[in-house]
Order: sequence, then C-alpha cells, then structure tokens
Amino acid sequence: MKPLVIVESPTKAKTILGFLGKDFKVFASMGHLIDLPKRKMGVNIEENFKPCYVVISNKKKILKELKKEFLNSDKIYLATDPDREGEAIGWHIKNRLGQNKEFLRVIFHEITPTAIKEAFLRPTQIDLNKVFAQQARRILDRIVGYLLSPLLWRKIASGLSAGRVQSVALRLIVEREREIEKFIPKEYWEIEVELKKPKIKGQRLKIKTFPARLEKIDGKKVEIKDKGKADEVVEDLKDKEYKVLNIQEREEKRYPPPPFITSTLQQEAFNKLRFTASKTMVLAQQLYEGIEIEKEKAVGLITYMRTDSVNISESALKEVRQFIEDEFGKDFLPLNPNIYKLKKSAQAAHEAIRPTSVRRRPEDIKEFLSEDQYLLYGLIYKRFIASQMKPAIFSETTVDIEADKYLLRATGIREIFKGFRIIYDTGFSEKILPPLEKGENLELVRILPSQHFTKPPPRFSDSSLIKILEENGIGRPSTYAPILQTIVQRNYVSRQKGYFYPTELGIKVNDLLVNYFSKIVDVEFTAKLEEELDYVEEGKVDWMKVLNDFYFPFKKDLDLAHNSIKKEVVSTDKVCEKCGKQMVIRWAKYGKFLGCSGFPECKNKRPLTTGIKCPNLGCDGELIKRHSKKGIFYGCTNYPECKYITEKLS
Repeated sequence: MKPLVIVESPTKAKTILGFLGKDFKVFASMGHLIDLPKRKMGVNIEENFKPCYVVISNKKKILKELKKEFLNSDKIYLATDPDREGEAIGWHIKNRLGQNKEFLRVIFHEITPTAIKEAFLRPTQIDLNKVFAQQARRILDRIVGYLLSPLLWRKIASGLSAGRVQSVALRLIVEREREIEKFIPKEYWEIEVELKKPKIKGQRLKIKTFPARLEKIDGKKVEIKDKGKADEVVEDLKDKEYKVLNIQEREEKRYPPPPFITSTLQQEAFNKLRFTASKTMVLAQQLYEGIEIEKEKAVGLITYMRTDSVNISESALKEVRQFIEDEFGKDFLPLNPNIYKLKKSAQAAHEAIRPTSVRRRPEDIKEFLSEDQYLLYGLIYKRFIASQMKPAIFSETTVDIEADKYLLRATGIREIFKGFRIIYDTGFSEKILPPLEKGENLELVRILPSQHFTKPPPRFSDSSLIKILEENGIGRPSTYAPILQTIVQRNYVSRQKGYFYPTELGIKVNDLLVNYFSKIVDVEFTAKLEEELDYVEEGKVDWMKVLNDFYFPFKKDLDLAHNSIKKEVVSTDKVCEKCGKQMVIRWAKYGKFLGCSGFPECKNKRPLTTGIKCPNLGCDGELIKRHSKKGIFYGCTNYPECKYITEKLS
C-alpha cells in the first residue's frame, strides 16, 4: 500500500509526483471539496454559529475517487497550500475520509526536490487555529452575503449581492469618484529660465545651457495664479543679472526595494506590465505549481505566491549572494544580507515571493514559458536579486541663482554607482549641469512661463486600490485579487483603461450600505475584524467570540434597514404598449430599465435609452448603455439590424 499525497491541482500533483517517485500516489482535490451549501446560509446561528458543511455538488465524483485511493493507502499526507485555505481544505478532507488511518500535514513554500524532500521528512499536524480563522472568515462573509443580499433585492433590484470586504473597496471607489466630481481646478503658473555660462576662450562645454525654476520672490515661496501676474514677472526677469548664489552637493543612496509579497507583486505587475491582479495571480500560480523545463521534470519556478512576509530562507540568501558575486562582482554585494522589516500582521513563517533558484535565468528558460509567464517570472527574478544588492549612489547638485529679488534653483543629478539598478530598473534620467562656481555670472537665454491647473486625485487602478487596502489592513494576500474581480463582476464598478469607475448601480448600493450599515463599510472596523481573524489564527481569540461580537450589532442594523428603506419607484411619461399602464424606471443587475407599473401581472420591459438618436443615416433607433467584458459602450436599440456602437457619447 502506497502513501497517498493530497494536493489541490493536477499541475501541482504532477510536479510533486515527479519528485517523490513511484513509491507514492498523488491526488488532486481540485480545490475545496467541502463548503457551506450554495442555496442556503448553512450556518446555525442559534447553535454558536455552527456551520453545516456539505460536499460541493460538482465535487462528489472527485470525493468518491479520493475515498477509493484512501482505502488503498496506509498513510495520508495532506500537502495543500501553506495558508488558511489550504489548511481548511486538508481538515475537511481528513474529516470526510475518516480517522482510522494516519494523517500527516506537510508544508512547503516552493515545489522543488529539496523543499519537498525536507517537508516529507518533517511532517506535522493540521493547525486547527488556522482552520478556525478560515472558518470564521467564511461564516462572516456568508452571514453578510445571505442577509444583506435579500435587502438589496427588495429595496433596489433582484439578483444583487453584497460582500463584507468588497463593499469597503466599493466605498473607496465611490468616494474617490465624488472627490473628482467636486474638484474645482485652480490655475497656477510656473516660470523656468534657460541659462548659460558666458563664453570663455578655449573652454569647451558639453552642457551649454541648463534650466532653473523660479522658487521665491522677496524671500517668499512663489505663487503665480494668473497670466497677468506671470507676464509681469516674465517682463521683470528679462533685464536682470543672474548670479550663482550658492552650490550644494550631496551624495544620496537609493536602497533596493524588498522582495515581492502578494500585494507588491500585484501592484508592480500592473504598473510595469499592465496585468490585472487576477491575471497576475493566475500566472504566479502556474509558475509556483511547476513548469516543464528541458532535461528536468516539471519544477516550481517561484515560491508560494500568497504571502505577506519578506523573509528569505538561509539557503536562498546564500545562493543569491554567491550569484551576485559571480555575476556582478564583490562591489555589488553588501557585507551582510539585506534584512527587511515585517509588517505587524505578516506571517513570519512564510517567505517572500522569489525564484526557487537564481541560477535559472529568465532568458535561459524563455522557450518553455508563455510570453506573460516570462514577463512575470522576469519581474520576480530581478526584484529578488536586486533586493540583496548594494544601494545605488547618486550625486545631487542644487544651485541657487539670484536675480535681484528673485531666487531660482537648478538641480542636477548623476549616477555614481549603479548598485541594484544594474538589474532592476526603477526609472531614472540624469540631469547634468555645467561646472559652476559661487558668485559666477550667467547669461539669460530665454524665459519659459507655463500654465498649469491643479488636478483631482486619480481614480483607483488595480495597483493603487490594492495599495490602499493593504495600508488600511483590509483583506489579506489571498483576497486582494478576488475583491477587485467581484466588484467588477457585480457591475458595481467598471474597469476602463486600467482604472475603476463606479457604475450608477454601484453608487446606489454603496449609498444604501453607508446609510444603514456604516460599520460594514467602515475602513477601521473592517481592518479591526481582519486583525481579530489573525488573533484567531494565533490562538489568542476564540472564533465564536469574533462572530458573536459582529453578528448582533449587524442584525440590529439589518432589522432597522428592512423597516426603514422604501423601494424607490420613478414614474415616466411613457406608456406600456401591452397593457396601457404607466412605465416606471426599475433597477436590474446591469442598471436601469423601463418596466410596466402593472408588474407582476404585466412583465413588459424595455431598455432605458439615453435619449440620443442613433447617428446612422436612416436609423430611427436611440442609443442605450450596454456592457461587455471590456467595459461600457453605447449601442443602438435597433440592434442587430443597426450595429452602431461608440465608447463615448458626444
């Protein structure tokens, strides 16, 4: 009888079997087999929030196959992912299979021969605190979803749903949109002058002219609010003498960024590769679970991708330091390893996201990777190596120039030592000034006034939204991508050119939640709840206490909302062509539509148009808002006869 190893995915199973050999059987559960029921709450609140777990309907066949394998094995290894979800999957499987055989938990953070071998030499037991933390989160989300969603059905539209953490993300997006709408741009002017050194016979300069910006007038910070004032200053500057007042040079070190954690990987992948958070996690999962490399069996290329720890194993540190010395020389290697500070909530036992071997260069394995896998692997690879290199060193020169009552400033920067930037580009352009001396007179070449307007705060992107969620302690490594994906799928926000816009429906849902469930969508309250779940995992707080403290105030708010909110009905002057009754504006999952006031007896409905006629010649249709996977567009009511579409209304 062979030992049975249980993992989540077929790719992971295939990779691990390649390391363990024929003495083991490896089975893929395809994720969770057991969960709360799909069509009812599945939580007995009166019995201390007892969960009523069931086998997921489309996983019954998998469980049946697993039981057969179980009967023919003498020892069971639970090798699910090293986080709360993985722990819960293993715990549920153990409970379903029975207790009459030996169950062992194996934990590894990379799928390599060495890591797998070490994990199987040091098996442990299921961590029940992790299981209880996952269970508490699952029940919290189920309570909110199952009790809030019917309220949205009754008060707004059927088919809507609400989520605990997603609602906070939605609130952030809606509030940012309102900041943008309220923003009034203010005019301001900047004045830059182009200067040059006077010609000196026999002297050749690489840099002939350089810019300096006006900083102060009569010792006060410059504030030019209109063209009239700008013209006045420009005119006054034309006949001034320009003299170097002061020169200050200093050396600045820029330290390498830490290796990636889940949130920073998602942010950087968006910023540099324009990958959404979901796409990044799908690709990272593929790199983690194993890629077939020539002359090797499938091997995991990166460590586990759901982590909030910047820790690095001793063996990985030793390998990367040797690699830096061999590849770049001792000048790029710090005397001691760079150690990065952990966040308060970070799981210290986990590692940062790094390549499983720095000897496996991206360019050497490019042919075995898809283009997107290659790009993401390269990003992770370079960031990790850079994190253990010396800082880049720059020389910064600040030159103050006086012109009567005006103070101008020129800045120059040049790189002295590339440091970590030799492998990880952080964006830099040199600004070189000509050699200048204190008291030296300069010649004016031209004056360059420029008009500007203050800008509103930018809309959130995948990168900036994940950053603010993390900074506020909302969500954890496994939840960032699903949070963003969920609010888009629910049509509460749309993603347009990488940025989130709240839909009219999203604003309506948000406003209801803010008015009646202020705690649910409160950033601090949600962060505190995340902290409580961390305490459950650490064994400091009982999971049922967390649920009790949350549920009863929530239920009170829920009852008040049911009794207080009246469903909004907006009348129109349009008449139902089927029964003659007045048409009213109703809401659905994808926005507003016209429905008969005689509903449910008369179920007539039609799209709510924009009132703008279709531009196509000979078409009598009107434009209506439509939705696709790519976002919002406007199409003709006469589709498919008329196929006119546009992204924006003129």
